[in-house]
This record gives sequence, structure tokens and C-alpha cells, in this order.
Amino acid sequence: MWRSKDVSPLHGPEEAEQANVAAGASADARINHLRRVPLFSGFSERDLRQVIETSKIVEARAGAVLTTAGEPGDSFFVIIDGKAAVQTPVGVGDPLEPGDFFGEMSLLDGEPRSATITAKTAVRLLVVERAHFWRLLDEAPGLTRQILMVLSRRVRRLEQAANAMLRWT
Repeated sequence: MWRSKDVSPLHGPEEAEQANVAAGASADARINHLRRVPLFSGFSERDLRQVIETSKIVEARAGAVLTTAGEPGDSFFVIIDGKAAVQTPVGVGDPLEPGDFFGEMSLLDGEPRSATITAKTAVRLLVVERAHFWRLLDEAPGLTRQILMVLSRRVRRLEQAANAMLRWT
């Protein structure tokens, strides 16, 4: 069973293992979950299988802290089902919904987490651990492009917010 100090499991170890099987732990069922995630739109069956081979699907209860700002990060997360809240040192971020991802920055730059992410509802997450993240990016170049586009949008939004704040001062 996958464990991380970042995520509180929805079930205990035995129940989680049973829930994973019941939730469709087979590769085909997990691929069907990924097909619903916009981050993986346009991915071939082969690309989706590579994602599945390098990841786990984990569930967490509403209220579970998924990541904590300032802590080291060792996983990348994609929300399959559910919603999560974002809290950064400068305020509340946009809520995260299916298809949104987080945790990539710590894996890319080795710095601590930049936000605390808390499950607003029960969530199902695709989780890629640090050891598999770079391999996944090498094997699924479409994912690299998608992550870069989202990171670019995030930087632009931050620049716009900073410029707006400067105009008001």
C-alpha cells in the first residue's frame, strides 16, 4: 500500500487495500479514471499505461491535509475526483477540481511545498512519487507540455496579481 506523510488515507491499511481493489485497481479501470482527467486529454493508450505504471491511486477524506506549505515534497498529485482547497502564505488560491494537479514544483526544484492543500470533499488522487516523476516526464512528453502550460498560466496570474497590487499602492 502507498503511504505518504502528505496524505491521510481514507481507510486503514487493510480497508485501503480492499477499497483499492473494489475501486478498480486493475490497469483498465485506472485508465478509465485518467481518461476523465483533462490533464491527460489526448493521451494515447500507451501514454496512459505509462502513467498508470508509475503511479498509485489514493483516496483521502474531506478535511485531510494533502500537502503542507514549508514541508519537503516527495509526490506529485492529480485530482481524479473531488475538490481541494489551496492556502498559500499570501492567501487563498483557486480551489482545485478534477484534472487539476499540485506538488510538481517541489519535485521540479527541490524546494519545500509552496501551499497547504486540504481536501474539501473526499478525493481520489493519482500520486506519482519523486522516484518516478522524472521517468514519467521522459516517457510521456505530452504530460511535460501540459505541466509547463499550467505553470506558465500560474506565473502569469501571479504577475497580474502583483501588478494590480502595485497599482493600488
